[in-house]
Amino acid sequence: MIRNATTSDIPVIHQMVRDLAEYEKCLDEARATEEQLREALFGEHPAAFAHIAQDGSGEPVGFSLWFLNFSTWRGVHGIYLEDLYVRPEARGGGHGKALLTELARICVARGYERLEWSVLNWNTPSIAFYESLGARPQDEWTVYRLTDEALGRLGA
Repeated sequence: MIRNATTSDIPVIHQMVRDLAEYEKCLDEARATEEQLREALFGEHPAAFAHIAQDGSGEPVGFSLWFLNFSTWRGVHGIYLEDLYVRPEARGGGHGKALLTELARICVARGYERLEWSVLNWNTPSIAFYESLGARPQDEWTVYRLTDEALGRLGA
């Protein structure tokens, strides 16, 4: 049901990224191209990794895209899950749990001590799903982000 993504999966990953952005009401912010995804996942120095969830017929129905982070407090790497998406018609079939299980398996096998991700506050179905697996919100932390003009000003 879960396998490593390959270069031939780039078009379907790209489409699911756009589908996720639309679900999160941010489609205008989803500017990544297939070529950018190909380079990030399979270029000379891959910076991100992806898994594909397949249905019983082998059709891709979901994906996870992740990268390594590092905890200075724990002294080891962890996984930051950038995107987890399962197509609406395949939800409830265990694909999301299987994707998270695979990432947890990687963490355990490699000695990583954290698997982290962000979820929009209004996304109550996903929050309930994550909490059913034992995940807990980190309410005491607020995520900050620099993008676009603010990033350009600071980096100039």
